[in-house]
Amino acid sequence: MQPCNSRAGKTVPQGSGYLAYVPAKLPPRIDFDGEMIRLLSDADIALGRLAGITEILPNPDLFVAMYVRKEAVLSSQIEGIQCTLDEVLEAEVDDEGARTKDIAEVVNYVGAMNYGMERLATLPLSLRLIRETHSRLMEGVRGEHKAPGEFRKTQNWIGPQGSTLINAAFVPPPVPEMHEALADLEQFLHDRYSMPVSIQCAVTHLQFETIHPFLDGNGRVGRLLVPLMLHQRDVMAKPLLYISHYLKANRHEYYDRLMDVRVNGNWEGWVKFFLTGVAAVGHEAADTAKRIVQFRTEAQQAAVKMGKPELALIDHLFKHPIMDARTAEKLLGVTYATANNALSNLENAGFVVETTGKKRNRMFRFQGYLQLFDDTPSKAPAIYDSEKQTGYQHGADEPVEEDRPQP
Repeated sequence: MQPCNSRAGKTVPQGSGYLAYVPAKLPPRIDFDGEMIRLLSDADIALGRLAGITEILPNPDLFVAMYVRKEAVLSSQIEGIQCTLDEVLEAEVDDEGARTKDIAEVVNYVGAMNYGMERLATLPLSLRLIRETHSRLMEGVRGEHKAPGEFRKTQNWIGPQGSTLINAAFVPPPVPEMHEALADLEQFLHDRYSMPVSIQCAVTHLQFETIHPFLDGNGRVGRLLVPLMLHQRDVMAKPLLYISHYLKANRHEYYDRLMDVRVNGNWEGWVKFFLTGVAAVGHEAADTAKRIVQFRTEAQQAAVKMGKPELALIDHLFKHPIMDARTAEKLLGVTYATANNALSNLENAGFVVETTGKKRNRMFRFQGYLQLFDDTPSKAPAIYDSEKQTGYQHGADEPVEEDRPQP
């Protein structure tokens, strides 16, 4: 990492000959120009629209479950975890089946999100809640031996595979400075007056990624902080804003803007990028929610003409959009033959698609519903001079975390 000293922090020489980055205290001074004000307004409108639609959904918990799964898949993909939404849903059907490591990590993300949201009822957003959520995220998966739920006690760094502290792309603060920065971050989490909550989410995410307090899972926890903060501030009752949708679509710019703050102190560029994403995914989620309500009405109307098992099965498919006949049998409380016949009727009507090609143990996909979550995420419009140098060059993939004891 190159020497730097900006209003966001500075690099500090360490005894072993490398430079570590120590972030400045929060909150930063954010300069508001006309564009910033407009983007903040757009983000707030999108959040308000999404929160309002959530209130009128007939059964919001069914839809929230899909949004959480989608966020889990996308946030994990940013970290190089290759798993699709369908694979996660199929794993839920076969609870006792063997799961790949990637699927297990995404399932853990869903559990961590749900745990964090529930825990906010009894514990404010704090370092303790962050540690507990991290513990859930890393339980039984890759990284489970890297002190889940505990802040690191050694120096880590970010860079291509095989890099060292000397040539790393970024070296977070040493352990003593890390604890100081975490204490400052916790105080900032409780600050309700220094800046609008959307901008506070942007600052919190970046500062957490800069501190990099865990030996693994920092990116996913940092993105989890956004819906948790919005929920604590009563902006969003449900975690329907999946910012990873936007960050994955603009992944290279995402990393560039993080480093632009650290190297050049360009808080404004990062905040504008983040607010643009909040507005984009907020409106996309609201539009999807509207389409879900319309699709549900149409599906129920069609199922009524088929029979009671088909109508009941439509409702269950919103919670279990990939299903086999055994699962349908249990959910409906009918015979296997009746459940299988109901699935076949829905298949003939075009609501589900058989995905295995088998005559036995067939799996069905709630096609029309899942297609609502398959849209390509929006790309970010240009916000500032694309030729501005950030002092950081990423490769084709995001930097790989290399966590090693300090030499």
